[in-house]
Amino acid sequence: MATNARPEKTTLAAVALQAGVSAPTVSKVVNGREDVAPQTRARVLAALEQAGYQSPLQRRSAAKASTVVEVVIDVLDSAYTVEVLNGILQLAAADDVETLVSVTGPPASRGHSPERRAQRIMDEGRAGMIVVTSAFSEVQLNAFRRRHIPVVVIDPLNPPPSDVVSVGATNWAGGKAATEHLLGLGHRRIAYIGGIEKAECNQARLHGYMAALTAQGLQVDPQYIISGGRFRRESGVAGLKALLRLDQCPTAIFAASDSIALGVLAEAGRHGVRIPDDLSLIGFDGTIQGEQSIPAITSVAQPLEEMGRAALRSLLRQARGEVLDAYRVELATHVVVRDSTAAPSVAQ
Repeated sequence: MATNARPEKTTLAAVALQAGVSAPTVSKVVNGREDVAPQTRARVLAALEQAGYQSPLQRRSAAKASTVVEVVIDVLDSAYTVEVLNGILQLAAADDVETLVSVTGPPASRGHSPERRAQRIMDEGRAGMIVVTSAFSEVQLNAFRRRHIPVVVIDPLNPPPSDVVSVGATNWAGGKAATEHLLGLGHRRIAYIGGIEKAECNQARLHGYMAALTAQGLQVDPQYIISGGRFRRESGVAGLKALLRLDQCPTAIFAASDSIALGVLAEAGRHGVRIPDDLSLIGFDGTIQGEQSIPAITSVAQPLEEMGRAALRSLLRQARGEVLDAYRVELATHVVVRDSTAAPSVAQ
């Protein structure tokens, strides 16, 4: 006689038996509780995945028709971040994708458990996460890998693994072009004020600067290389103060971001240093802040909005299970000449 038997529903008790733990322990893992030993959590997560268990939150989220993407931003206090976010939001609106923006830094950087955040994203049925200008550790990435949650990083502070999509600009070429612009004007004493010293984009811009000087037969003077610590105005302020204390000051500065350049500009005014008459200044990013400053800042423009769109496109393709053409996306930069650069006032 035929029967309409239903498939047996996976229970927490069955998962507990499989993992060799108690049902309450499985419940803690499912609900993102942190009071579970890492090895125990790993066994439970493996048993849950093998059993194909879906929590109530997952089942409710699966019923939703809309696609939701989480965007994690280190800090939302620069034109760079705003323009990248604009690109993400523009494409999201066009593709009927919902975005949840968190200004909290990368997972675990401020007390968030990577396992808990990854589990929450999976439970709530989100397509994946875009991380902007943050460090993302192997531990954090593994929490997402185990759950097959796509992650895309934009201008990461540390080089991501080869299987994680990263989106950035041609930082080395941009740094070289910025320095070549100053060299073309006749400058030879050119300083570099960087951001976060070990950041991948900062290192690439610095190496581009050094390559341009070397190509002209000039020595790289270590006292002209200033580590700002952050891609912020205060790095430009501190950097110019340090350079003005030198016996022979530079006649031009390449700042690793427009925000740093704005700090240089403000500090120059306090010391009576005229830009570009006494000191030429070029930034990096091509933001509206640099364009609207007085004088308007010459800058290496990044396609910031397109970087945001490229990150979202890649994330959605991964969420659909598509095979990507490349995991490293670099978009072209170009120098936008404005009012802050000119030939040096004295021969060099």
